[in-house]
Amino acid sequence: MNRLLALMIAALLSGCASLAREPARSLAPADPARVTVHGAAGPVSAAQGAQAIAEVGAEGAEGLLRRQLAVLTQSGDVDLYRGNQARLLVDGPATFAAMKAAMGKAKRRILLESYIVEDQGVAAEIAALLRSKAAEGVRVAMLYDAVGSIGTPEEFFRGLAGDGIATCAFNPVNPVRRPGIWGISHRDHRKILVVDDEVGFAGGINISRVYGSGSASRRKARAADALADGWRDTQIELRGPAAPALARLFEQTWREQQCRGELGREAPPAVRREPGERIVKLIASDPRDQGNRIYAALLGAVQASRRSVHLTMAYFAPGEEFVQALADAARRGVAVEMVLPGRSDFALILHAGRSYYTQLLEAGVKLYEMEYAMMHAKTAVIDGVFSTVGSSNLDWRSLVSNNEVNAIVLGEDFGAQLEAVFQKDRAASVPIDPERWEQRGIGQRALECIGRAAERWL
Repeated sequence: MNRLLALMIAALLSGCASLAREPARSLAPADPARVTVHGAAGPVSAAQGAQAIAEVGAEGAEGLLRRQLAVLTQSGDVDLYRGNQARLLVDGPATFAAMKAAMGKAKRRILLESYIVEDQGVAAEIAALLRSKAAEGVRVAMLYDAVGSIGTPEEFFRGLAGDGIATCAFNPVNPVRRPGIWGISHRDHRKILVVDDEVGFAGGINISRVYGSGSASRRKARAADALADGWRDTQIELRGPAAPALARLFEQTWREQQCRGELGREAPPAVRREPGERIVKLIASDPRDQGNRIYAALLGAVQASRRSVHLTMAYFAPGEEFVQALADAARRGVAVEMVLPGRSDFALILHAGRSYYTQLLEAGVKLYEMEYAMMHAKTAVIDGVFSTVGSSNLDWRSLVSNNEVNAIVLGEDFGAQLEAVFQKDRAASVPIDPERWEQRGIGQRALECIGRAAERWL
């Protein structure tokens, strides 16, 4: 895709200074009383919040849930959103079908944010739908990353603007395009869609042709075609109070980028609903923050784990601290398993991640590589009660240079759903045998050394 081109541009124009910062360090667990629970109309009372958490705990493993919730507060106060429906969407076809269905019912506004927006295939279908909704009087706004979408002709976005869609490039490559708004290494990697403040989507799926078919379609294809159409990815659909929270993230970025165009008004609390039972935490990261909240939350969850850590990650090169946390968890008896790419659109990150395999395998971590399709999902389910789906990889670019957003869903019921997806991915992947791994050739070892050395600049 555009990742290699984007990284080359960022490196050439900004150097490596912006990537030299460490991710946020872990902190001591804080008092879970710092949690604030929000409903459809805003913050609820402490008693109502405690009741909502207790109901999720009643699903099972309440002790593990409260332990994870306490650790989640380590970086400060925590805002949770109760009363949501949360639905996992596996791969592009299911995701785009759900997104188009939601957009088709829009009455007030559609907010779409994506690192990559293309102009062909499913992207053209979405553009046509957005044009039709704009013609109906729905406010439509699109925020796309200028480097991630550099392969898309400017005429495409100008055409959308001409049809009544407010479009805006995040941190334009040309510094004179929007004076005062520039930062070539600072990219917007979020994938957000919010419709009428009622339904929101987040995850790893760009508006791109590589999601035109499902990953299962690649299983019978030749291995050499693993990076073609049919990438493996995961999105989450949220209905309820978490949706307007996603909308506010979009609005904040729109304002900061000085984007032009009306976004429409947020739906008033009186018309919002609490359609489900899921408790959701949204974590947004920005390279201007003192530390990376997503990294801190994942690191804390791994360090607090007692039963299981199951990660699926597109780009895995997180640095020694996170790898050590995984190894420590495995040594204390936690079932630590990871599904990682066997092939990648950016091979050096693949080899950087593999440079940690020996350390992980020796600790008892079980590793699997997906080879039949490009693994692009960014998910984790920890102790069966802490589940996350988002845009953030565990690599240095995500951790110190990108705007990212992850949704955390608490509770065993949703955890079981994400666990089932993980088990399916694991079954479709190739296990890394420790003995065979130690027999790998000098060429592979050399690539790992190069990847590790370049890890902080990838």
